[in-house]
Amino acid sequence: MVVLNKIYTKTGDSGETALGNGSRVAKHSARVTAYGTVDETNATVGLARQHADGEMDALLAMIQNDLFDLGADLCRPDMEKDAEAEYPPLRMSEAQVLRLEGEIDRMNGKLQPLRSFILPGGSALAAHLHLCRTVSRRAERLCVELATMESVNGAAVKYLNRLSDWFFVASRIANNDGHDDVLWVPGANR
Repeated sequence: MVVLNKIYTKTGDSGETALGNGSRVAKHSARVTAYGTVDETNATVGLARQHADGEMDALLAMIQNDLFDLGADLCRPDMEKDAEAEYPPLRMSEAQVLRLEGEIDRMNGKLQPLRSFILPGGSALAAHLHLCRTVSRRAERLCVELATMESVNGAAVKYLNRLSDWFFVASRIANNDGHDDVLWVPGANR
């Protein structure tokens, strides 16, 4: 259980922050940038949920919880030392990736195949889901970059890769099952 009695601690005033294992790093480190962008993705999901209801809202709520799990995973370096930790670190799992894949397949089964690229837009929910997609893609790129320098849980990277696909398919569902998608017309304004 997390208890936050005081919101500001002043421990970051020097430009450093603490990771989940207690080590201190620069706030601009690749790891902090990666999990900060996961947090940004989560905030965009919160915006999308303002336009969602029913099952879509419930699915987005699950994703928000997963994104907190993902941030907890990324803020804890040294995966090889997990067994030594006083408390087992929270790590993303393949089950979370498989759940997204199942949801993508189920939603995509309702849609006609694409014959054009889609412009981000349509309904308010679809537009917000496209924003979620692009921010989650950035989070994925940053996690992949981090993995070239430090250890990163492979399931975390897979999750982000599937998540952007999830947001794409969900945006089509939000556009009247793709019927109201805004299609790209190459060279339309030349």
